[in-house]
Amino acid sequence: MSGHSKWAQIKRQKAVADKKKGAIFTKLGNAITIAAKQGGGDPAMNFKLRLAIEKAKAANMPNENIERAILKGAGGDNDAAFEKVVYEGFGPEGSAIIIEALTDNKNRTTSIVRNIFSKYGGNLGSHGSVNYLFNKKGVVRVLKSEVPSLEKLELSMIDAGAEDIIEEKNELTILTNPEKLSAIKNSLEKSGIKTESADIEMVPSSKISLPDQAANDKLLKLLKELENCEDINNYFTNVEF
Repeated sequence: MSGHSKWAQIKRQKAVADKKKGAIFTKLGNAITIAAKQGGGDPAMNFKLRLAIEKAKAANMPNENIERAILKGAGGDNDAAFEKVVYEGFGPEGSAIIIEALTDNKNRTTSIVRNIFSKYGGNLGSHGSVNYLFNKKGVVRVLKSEVPSLEKLELSMIDAGAEDIIEEKNELTILTNPEKLSAIKNSLEKSGIKTESADIEMVPSSKISLPDQAANDKLLKLLKELENCEDINNYFTNVEF
């Protein structure tokens, strides 16, 4: 019986892992589809599609899934009726949250997001309620171990259009105008520097700290539910954990 119980537990764990992987692949596939629909199916000519494909490959999404998602967007599939929806709201202790969703049913997604906020003492705001606390930026992250010379990197990034370089323990975050994101990424690649991630993000103009661990835990649970929702592609908060 103990062996059977162990096998049952393994099956449950695998089912949870498979479900999470399926949700991730759904999100990545939707992002590829909408990028292909907006800018065409050639990643060499469509930078947003290139980024979406790179994210999918980093998550080990099968090539056939990627190709199917591209075809769904670029091939004029009438069922590919996804739209991008942005939500703004307040989490625990007035924390600001911006959510980017890709959905084929806005009413469903809005209901899901509203319920998640309500569950953790937050509320969904109107357009512009927290947007002013963030700036839209191109954000590229590289491991410091990839960079032979920080001084040379800074000079080349300034030439490519970087606005700021934030140095952390093991990582460098390069901020730029969204229109310069492709130039920054291309410059790094020409220098042989691998990027960990590159995307357009909503960067808080200043960060806040919540008053205690209980508030932090509540916000983390809220964000985890957002992450587990297939419709939600990305989220940003102004909280420093």
